[in-house]
Amino acid sequence: MKRVHLRQVILVFFLICAGCVKVGPDFTPPKTSVAKDWQDAGDRQVSTASSEHRDWWKAFKDPALDRLIDTAYRENLNLRIAGVRVLEARAQLGVAVGELFPQTQQAYGYLDKYRYSTHSPQAAFNNNLKWFQSEVGVTASWELDFWGKFRRAIEAADASLIAAVADYDATLVSLTGDVASSYIQIRTLEKRLEIARESVATQTEVLKVAEAKFRGGTTTQRDVEQAKTLLANTEASIPALEIQLRQAQNALCVLLGMPPNQLTDFLTGKGAVIPAPPPQVAVGIPADLLRRRPDIRSAEAQAAAQCANIGVAKAELFPAFSLIGTFGFQSSDVARFALGQMFRWDSRSAQAGPSFTWNLFNYGRLTNQVRVEDARFQQLLIGYQNAVLKAQQEVEDSLTAFLRSQVRARFLGDSTAAARRSFDLSVLQYRGGTVDFTTVLTAQQALLNEQDSLAVTLGDISRNLVGLYKALGGGWQLREGKDFIPESVKAEMAKRTNWGSLLAPAQYALSEPGKNQGEKGAKAPASSPKQD
Repeated sequence: MKRVHLRQVILVFFLICAGCVKVGPDFTPPKTSVAKDWQDAGDRQVSTASSEHRDWWKAFKDPALDRLIDTAYRENLNLRIAGVRVLEARAQLGVAVGELFPQTQQAYGYLDKYRYSTHSPQAAFNNNLKWFQSEVGVTASWELDFWGKFRRAIEAADASLIAAVADYDATLVSLTGDVASSYIQIRTLEKRLEIARESVATQTEVLKVAEAKFRGGTTTQRDVEQAKTLLANTEASIPALEIQLRQAQNALCVLLGMPPNQLTDFLTGKGAVIPAPPPQVAVGIPADLLRRRPDIRSAEAQAAAQCANIGVAKAELFPAFSLIGTFGFQSSDVARFALGQMFRWDSRSAQAGPSFTWNLFNYGRLTNQVRVEDARFQQLLIGYQNAVLKAQQEVEDSLTAFLRSQVRARFLGDSTAAARRSFDLSVLQYRGGTVDFTTVLTAQQALLNEQDSLAVTLGDISRNLVGLYKALGGGWQLREGKDFIPESVKAEMAKRTNWGSLLAPAQYALSEPGKNQGEKGAKAPASSPKQD
């Protein structure tokens, strides 16, 4: 009769749980302000065709840049950290899923010696004041997910995994952009150094002309000293450029995950040639950013995770229903008993049944915790909206800089050509004695300034294009079909800890924030969370 009663109770609890609800709000992405089109969409160099920009750096057609990007993807340490964080988030999802099952499953045992005081109440009725008692058994408790607390926790962990993957992608977008920008800066500095050294050679020749005219008595020593001043000033600019070049190379080395060196294996070949941009760039429409940019996806997933945390906090306001059970064997050496009789069937002990707990008097603590979670959620919603706005600003800024710097380069090209002609004419006229040396000096300085400005602007064009591709969110697709961490790191982690199958899959199949989280959720192809 007792067994039937217990089964009925358990059946009732399972029927109750079948109709369990999930307290707290369900996540829906917030409304955002997105422009219909870019301000420079009408420019002939801009195409509004949709593009994923999967390997945008190949638009520069520079094999050295391709090698640098590939090396950085394999060796960059910040990217490895982001990859390990994905594994951490995946393990956290497994922890959350595990809470759906009996939370306590323990085997226990003890052997205790007891002694009552001779002045205790027990001593008045029992002369045996010392004895041993032993017990072994198993116990389990299962808090049923009546209010959806554990399912909401799974939703939060699921969304956190999505955010971790998006953060990895955002790190990869930044990495590819930083490598390309550093490479273009190096090539620009090499070009500026080449211009400075060519100017030193030209100014040296002009100095020789001034010295010859001075020795011939057709000019004064002032011309010689002015020529020396300009030459020394140009020579002084070379060490400053070399400092910038070395520092840019060192920064690129860190991005490549290697100690600072001169990168001769990577930078040989084209020499001081600044990568040229393609004639047209596809930017799509602003709405594409919501899908492509990983930082926006991360902001949305973080908001979804926090939304689920509101439900977790709200569930604490309601009673928690549990099933508990204990079974074991117990014995003592009191009177006619013996410890060796513990494993006899009549020494068994058992306890099973439902229970509940309810935090009735929490003095507003739980209610205020719900408010805390809700306030955090609202912050993340606003942060998501702000991320969308900033993404559009970054695209607009980079796009206008890319287009306007090309206009500037055309003007500088004309001015540089004019400065070259002016300098050549001034030297001829100075040799013929029709102009003074100040004219030559001015023409020399103007030519050097125009050449240097043109080189800087050509570098700015390419770097602004890199910034545009980065703002558009391209490049993270490089990791598709690949593991988040390299084999060497996986082997190191596997030596320390049993990671099961979590190190094996090359890709996680992720749900979108707010869609079936906790039910389908984020899954590893190799195994389900509860098996790990």
